[in-house]
Amino acid sequence: MARPSGPDQYANALLPRAVIHEDAMIDSSPSRTSLAVAWLRAAHQIVDARPPILDDPIAGRLLDPRAIERIHSHPEALQTPGARALRAHVLIRSRYAEDRLHEAVARGVRQLVVLGAGLDTFAFRQPPWATGLRIFEVDWPATQEDKKGRLARAGVTVPDNAVFVPIDFERTPVPDALRAHGFDASAPAFVSWLGVMMYLTRDAIDAVFAFARGLTRGSEIVLSFMPGPVPTAAPGDTPTLADRVAGMGEPLRTHVAPEDLAAWLDRLGFSEVSLLTPAEIDTRYLAGRSDGLETFRLATVASARV
Repeated sequence: MARPSGPDQYANALLPRAVIHEDAMIDSSPSRTSLAVAWLRAAHQIVDARPPILDDPIAGRLLDPRAIERIHSHPEALQTPGARALRAHVLIRSRYAEDRLHEAVARGVRQLVVLGAGLDTFAFRQPPWATGLRIFEVDWPATQEDKKGRLARAGVTVPDNAVFVPIDFERTPVPDALRAHGFDASAPAFVSWLGVMMYLTRDAIDAVFAFARGLTRGSEIVLSFMPGPVPTAAPGDTPTLADRVAGMGEPLRTHVAPEDLAAWLDRLGFSEVSLLTPAEIDTRYLAGRSDGLETFRLATVASARV
């Protein structure tokens, strides 16, 4: 079976039907795509083989029980090629970022900035090697308030080394928002920026890259990106990825080919720019798995050092 080549082939898996129940229960301003990502991470713990690519016991606790029940009652919906590819993409981008973070901590980095944190759970399941980090979760205020409510209802405590940093990425400079919450600009940091870039304008992306490039030597950014344009559907056709996220109020704005992204980061002066290739993913994260998880033929994740 051919591996899905790009995001237009997993459009129908982007917002699983199981989370629609929650859409009516929350204000429309928090990120709905963050719900879909949490649902996919929770589904991985239930339907896929051991060991997990990403061990995340928290994601499912942040969702409505009816969404989790849909995973148990309709597991076949998660086993189409598109659903598997999307799930693998979501899991691998986070696992790769956490692997790179572990390496950064080993070389002395003590600050983690999670841009567009959504319902990311690293701060709430952090391993022993991460307890010396100061973790800054940066996101839209409404999304953060929704997340705080979910954490409270699930009985998940916010650790002392984590802080929420509210921001409007299109209006507020990231350094200003971080500085107001205790970020040390004189010390290196690791920046995790997953599932966000494609929703921003080029100006907003340039501002984030300028922030990361301006960090102290030894800092690093890991990001995911949309490698190509996603068409919209003709009337009566199955909605594409672009259609579905636009319908949730989160339209796709920016795509960039892998080689163009690498050149972009090179021009900005980053060092050790790396693209996570499908071959590397197969070797590092998918080899020997019995659940059929596979990812796309195009690179969708990159890292760069300062």
